[in-house]
This record gives sequence, structure tokens and C-alpha cells, in this order.
Amino acid sequence: GSWKEKAFVPQLNDLKADKNVLEVVVQNDGDTAGFACKLAMNLPEGKSRYVVSDRSWRASANREAKTSDAVRTVGKMGDAPWGDLFSKAQGASSVPRGVFHTLPGYQVEHLFSVPRETLGSWVSITFDPKGRLLASDQDGKGIVRITPSPIGSDAPTKVERLNLKITAAQGMLCAFDSLYLSVNGGPGSGLYRARDTNGDDQYDEVVKLAEIHGSGEHGPHALRLSPDGKSIYVVCGNHTDPPSKIDSSLVPRNWNEDHLLPRQWDANGHARGRMAPGGWIAKTDPDGKTWEIVSIGYRNSYDFAFNAEGEIFAYDSDMEWDYGMPWYRPTRVTHSVSGSEFGWRSGTGKWPAYYVDSLPAAVDIGPGSPVGVTFGYGAKFPAKYQKALFILDWTFGTIYAIHLEPKGSTYTGVKEEFLSRTPLPLTDVAVGPDGGLYFTVGGRGTQSDLFRATYVGNEPTAPVDLTEPQGADLREYRRKIEVYHRKAADAKAAVAEIWPALKHPDRFIRYAARVALEHQDVAAWRDRVFAETNAETLITSSVALAHQGDKSLQKQLLDTLGRVDYGTLTESEKLEILRAYQLVFTRMGEPDPKVGSALATRLDSYYPAKTDEQNRELCNLLVYLKSPNVAGKTIAMMKVESRKQAEVSPELLARNAGYGGTIAQMLANRPDAQNIAYAFSLRNLKTGWTLAERQFYFQFLQKARSWSGGASYPGFINNIDRDAFENASDAERLSVEATGARTPYRAVKLPSPEGPGREWTLDELVELSKTKMNGRNFEHGKRTYSASRCVACHRFGGDGGATGPDLTQAAGRFGFKDLSEAIIDPSKVVSDQYKASSIATKSGKVYSGRIVSENKTSLTILVDPEDSTKVVEIPRTDIEEMKPVDVSLMPKGLLNTLNENEVLDLMAYILSRGDEKDPIFRRR
Repeated sequence: GSWKEKAFVPQLNDLKADKNVLEVVVQNDGDTAGFACKLAMNLPEGKSRYVVSDRSWRASANREAKTSDAVRTVGKMGDAPWGDLFSKAQGASSVPRGVFHTLPGYQVEHLFSVPRETLGSWVSITFDPKGRLLASDQDGKGIVRITPSPIGSDAPTKVERLNLKITAAQGMLCAFDSLYLSVNGGPGSGLYRARDTNGDDQYDEVVKLAEIHGSGEHGPHALRLSPDGKSIYVVCGNHTDPPSKIDSSLVPRNWNEDHLLPRQWDANGHARGRMAPGGWIAKTDPDGKTWEIVSIGYRNSYDFAFNAEGEIFAYDSDMEWDYGMPWYRPTRVTHSVSGSEFGWRSGTGKWPAYYVDSLPAAVDIGPGSPVGVTFGYGAKFPAKYQKALFILDWTFGTIYAIHLEPKGSTYTGVKEEFLSRTPLPLTDVAVGPDGGLYFTVGGRGTQSDLFRATYVGNEPTAPVDLTEPQGADLREYRRKIEVYHRKAADAKAAVAEIWPALKHPDRFIRYAARVALEHQDVAAWRDRVFAETNAETLITSSVALAHQGDKSLQKQLLDTLGRVDYGTLTESEKLEILRAYQLVFTRMGEPDPKVGSALATRLDSYYPAKTDEQNRELCNLLVYLKSPNVAGKTIAMMKVESRKQAEVSPELLARNAGYGGTIAQMLANRPDAQNIAYAFSLRNLKTGWTLAERQFYFQFLQKARSWSGGASYPGFINNIDRDAFENASDAERLSVEATGARTPYRAVKLPSPEGPGREWTLDELVELSKTKMNGRNFEHGKRTYSASRCVACHRFGGDGGATGPDLTQAAGRFGFKDLSEAIIDPSKVVSDQYKASSIATKSGKVYSGRIVSENKTSLTILVDPEDSTKVVEIPRTDIEEMKPVDVSLMPKGLLNTLNENEVLDLMAYILSRGDEKDPIFRRR
């Protein structure tokens, strides 16, 4: 509004000659961010023009920043260390804006600048059988065909729009004399096929082969031809449902969330309600009739590629809003073997890479936005780069060459920056028949261009042997096991072949064997689990049985796992058995209390362990099993700070000032992810706390709020705090608020009673309840709860003061008459938990109130029931006399300011537990 102009314009006009930076810190207001950008762009010539804007409002700021050099929106400035770090990051970049930085010997040619108004913004490319490039706009402008300028020629690149009534393809593939398109939105998401039916070199027929339920940036993406040339593979993001008709699945189809402790959805609502399997890769026939799930558990892999041996490698995205949280996972390249699960789950639910029922990445890349992927096969590059996997990052304008090295039956990757530029919003990549690496930029309506990278150095570029003899025998053995990723005709023979692989030292082989086992009838292998003596085989097969068995097998399975000596296991085996226990409970239900208690006692002897990973999983299990010692042991660990975080190159961050600034801010003030993981688990624990431990816990969360993380970080901390406070006892809630460990509820601006009131009696209320408690008004009852000041002292539905008992579940203890009596005559029955005390001191003062905390030297007494901060600490040496007071802290007559409808609606509100769908509110 006008205040912004009054506040900012004078400052702009008063800039002195020595001022060369305008810093505007903006919070919670996108309009202000945009206005600040306008001001920055109007700075006098010669002035540096920077705006520092809160990251939440960067989009508004960027809309105003028409010239990219005019404004930098780099996240909330915060304290000096972050500012210094980002300045260093900018200074560290030796790459001028708009100039490519490549490995020695490579050059980049600009082939075509895309007219946005007519051809849009290109997001997907593929070569056709005649060596021409096809490109698709993201939304609305259709498909074009490109004849690139020959390498070394001055001839122009030719671009023609195809008369093809389809658009928004985020994956394209020329195969089976057709053009296949993975359409995301546009005419309707799905797999389409375009054909030239009359031989005029134009696609004149478009057919939708299969509907895919998903759209947007997490919808259907890339297409690939299978290594045998008979099928088509498609990858889809986590906002895409699996095919409605799944003919087969290499992943056992009873996938689940598998969280031992409750998950929280993203604090900003992203992907709320999206469940397993998350993103997926599937195979279909050329007509799109049959569908087989190959791999699951991705967030949003945009593209993937087959290596020379037919193995899939996908580039999966991170969730940048999770920065700083223990469940954050960087972008990563996965080796997507048969039946693989990579553990994406929404919100806090992402599985750590060490979970036995998932697989780890081949290489973690770091922050970014994954887009196109291709192997360098056919490129006229030196040998190392012909075999490399090229992956594109839209956010930081970087193409990485991933050098995959055999590791057992899988691979590990080493990343290398191949080329970069600022800006360079990369979208897709393909190797051309001329040996060049073609790539596009664009997406989200930005300016699109077509480039080609070629090698002009002195190293040989002759085609090389793409096979990899190292580890070939192990990869072959894994594939032999993967044949059983479907039900075998002879289950007994299949199990006999699978069983030895369950203890193989190679994790991917064990995984393949466990998945194969789950595809066979449980009756064919169940008894072998119970009879097994090898620890690794027992653990791996127990995971399979937890997935596929039923609750009747739980006790026998727990007894079987109980035979394993935890102390003798390797680190990986310990993590596996801890996950196995979790799966027994998540899949088969809660254990018998005695069995659970015995397991808690056994695991407690190993807690804390030597590694962070073990401690996280032991903490989860011990909280679930209600260990009486887990709070004390965990709080002791939380008193030691451990703010570890993977480092990110300052030069990389400098390529995208806005996105990179947020990360730089976090790195300079990084959260303690390990201790946040403990806090996240402990929020569920209701018993076994001391008041001092509760106080430290909430003090830790207060401290955590001062750290920097992704966009959802503050909300996650608040949600952890909320859950923990809900699970604390009334006495603990009051204690943590009274001692300043948590900001107390403030009852401000409460509505006034409507009245006119009267002096209500119990008999009158009981009589009214007989005829007038039906069809009550929920919203009116909620208002009256505040107007009568109940909210000042009592929590209800997670809101309200903590000096009185939580009333959310009062209906479980009181009927209408008992509740009415407790309000009208609060002193008739006073629980010891809420009794007041009168304390006379040697100095002549007398305090009356509720004791909320005490130790050997002093006690703390609450003297105002409506304000938990009104406390007095009294040294024990100063106490002359202390005696209980039989009068309730709750005053009498609270209903006397209310009229009849207010009283009845208030009672209905409390008795309904705050549920507006309760029958008591139903009109008749």
C-alpha cells in the first residue's frame, strides 16, 4: 500500500554518493518484495542494484526483475556470516555471466534461439530415424522438427513446426515406425502414438494409447526403448498414479508407507496425501496395452537411460523445502534394478538409504532440479566421456558427467562438472548421429535455445568398447536371481535357488533375492525362516515374511529374530535387524505388551550406540516400545551438538543467486539434523520423562528455530513442538511454560459473552439438557468457549492455556451433569494434580497458587491461573509454612455471564470433543 512508497521512496532519493548497495529485507509480503525490486532498478547509474528478499516471496520479486542483472533475490540476509559466505560464493565464480565453462577440449555452439511466442519453451527432445531432432514445448505450442547445422558449417539450423495436434510432451521416443509421446497435461496426460500413414514425412495420425493419471511438473516424463527393442519404458513423478491396470509388477505390489512412528506431512502442504509408491518406472508394449511396474520410490525423476548392459540409471530430485531436516535427500543417480524401491514417501517419511527394504543411490549429486539424462554412447568424445552418464540440472545450469564404476553387482558413481553457464535452465539432452551432444534450455515459460557440445581437443575419439568386465559375474548372478521377480511355476525349486543369495555379501544381490522370495507362495518358504541359523539370511528372510505374512506369524517371527545376538552383528546387519523389527510392527501390528517390553529391555542395553544411524533407529524403536529409559538417554545425547551437513560448492551456488542463497544461508547457520531426528521421535513419547528433560526438550526446539533451513523448516519445527506438547501431561505442559522453556498460550482479544447472564444452578442445567441438547450450534459453542475464558486456562483441540486440565477428552470422563457440576462448583472435587498451595515465607510474604516445579533448593509457584508466566521462585530456606488449599484455582460462576443458548452450545462443544460432525449438532 501507500506506506511502502512513503517508507522507501525517501530512502531511495536520499542515497548518498558512497552508497552503492540497496539492501531490502522483506518478510511475509510478496508485494513489498516486488516494490523493492522496482526501487532497485531505479537506482542511479553506477550503483550496484541488489535486493535481498525473503525466499518465500522470490517469485513476486523476480516478476519485477525484467533485467536479470538488475536485481538479485538471494534469500533473507539474516546474520553477517551468511552474507559473508554468499559474497565469497559470488566472488569464487570465475565464470562470467552468459559464458560457458567447459572441460578442456570442448566447445559449445548455439544453434537456434526459440521464438517464445510461436514455438514456446522446449522441454523434451529426441532424434528421429533420419537424424533430425524433434522438440516439444512444455505447454501449447506443439512439436517442431529440427535439421541441425552440420558440425563445422555456417549453414543455418532449420526448424519447422509439425502439423501435429499435440503438445506438452515431457518425453518423446521414435520407435516402431512411430513417434511416442509422454504427454503431461495439454490434451490430457497419457501415452500417445503419432504415425505417418501416407508416407509424406509428416505425422498425420495421433492416438492416445493409455491414460496416465498425473500432470504438472511431477507428472509423466521420459520415454525409452527397451534394450531388446521390444518394449517402451516410461518414468513418472510422484504426483502420478500407477497405471489403473497393472498386469504385472517386478516390485511386490503390497507396497506401503511403513513408518513405525507417525509421519508429518510437509509443513507447507506439498504432496499432502500422496502415498506409496511415489514416482515409478514402468514397461509397456508398443500398443500401450500391458503394463509392468519395474521400479518405485522416486520423488520426481524426469529422465533415465539404459547402459550398454541394459541396466537403468535414473536421476531423481530432492525436496528443497526439507533442507536442514534429517529426512532431506539430495538429488541422486540411482541404479534402478529389477523390483527396486528407493523409499520416497511424502513429508517427513522419506526412507534413509540404509533401510534394508530399499536401495541406496549410485551417487549423491546435491541440490538442484534434475532434468534430461543420456549416456555418451555415440558421441565423438574421448573414451571416458563416451561411457559417461550425462545428467542435467535445471536450477544451477550444470551438466554433470557421471563416471560409473562397478561395485559388486552394482555401480558407484563419481560426478564431474562437464559444462555450466549462468544462466542455463537446462531441459533435455541427446547424442546426435554426428557425435555431438545436443541440449536445450527453457522450461516454465523461459527463453529456450538449442546448443551442441562437441570435442575439438587432441585426445582420440574413436568408438570404444562399452562393456565392463569388472563385476560382470556378480551382475550376471543378480540378474539370474531377478528372473524370479514373478511367481515361479515350481515355487520349491525357485526358493532353493533364491535362498543362498539371501546372505550374499553384496547388498543388491541380497535385495534381489528377498524380492524374489516375496514373489513366491509364503507357504513354500515360511518354515525356512523360522529354522534359519545364519544371521544375515534370517534377517533378510524375516523382512520378506514381515512384508508377506500375516499377524498370526508375528510372535513366531519375533522369537526368531530374538535368537540373533545383536552385539555380534556388523553395522549394516544391526541397521537391517532394527528395520526388520520395525516392519514386523508396521505390517503385523503392535506386539503383546510383555513381548514388547522384553524387546525394549534388550535393545535398551545397546542404546546409545556408536553411530548416528543406529541411534536414530534404536530411538524410533524404543519410543514405539515405550521404553522408560529412552527419554533420559536421548536427551543426554541431544546436549551434544552435531551440526553435520554435506558441503556444497560456493561456485555452484553462485550460478543461481536466489536458490543458491537459501542454501548458503543454511550452510552458514545449519541445523543439527541428528538432534532434530531425536526430537522428531521423542515427540511421540508420553511417559518416562522428568520435568527437567521436558524443559530441555522444548528449549532445544526454541534453539532450533534460530537455525536456517528450507521453506518448510520453520513449519516442521513448529509441528514437532505441537505434537510433543500435545503428548505431554498437563503438569509437564504447565512446567515447561512456567519455566520459560516454551512460549505460553496468550488469551488475547477474546469475544465478550452475549448475555444476558444469570446465576445458573445444576438442577436447571440438567433439566434443560433433557429437551434442548439436540441441534446445537457448533460455531456458537466454539465462540462461547473463548467468551467464557475457558480457553485462557484449558487446552482444547490443541489450543489454549496449560494451567488447567486439557478438556479435549473431557467427554470420555464426564457426562452432561458431571461436567456442569465441575464448572458450577469447581471446588467440590479437586484433583491432587491441580490443588493449590499456600506458602508463607520467613520474609513475611504469603503466596497462593499451584506448584509447577521444584528441586532441592527451591520451588516455583504459579500465582495467576490465566498466565503461566506469572510465577514466583521461592528458596526452600525461606519457607516458613506450606499447606494445601482445598479451594480450586478455577473461579466459580464462569457460566453466569452466559445466556441459555451460550451455555448449551458451550456444553455441546466440549462434549463433542470439538467435532462439528457430532450428532449433537445435527438439525432435526
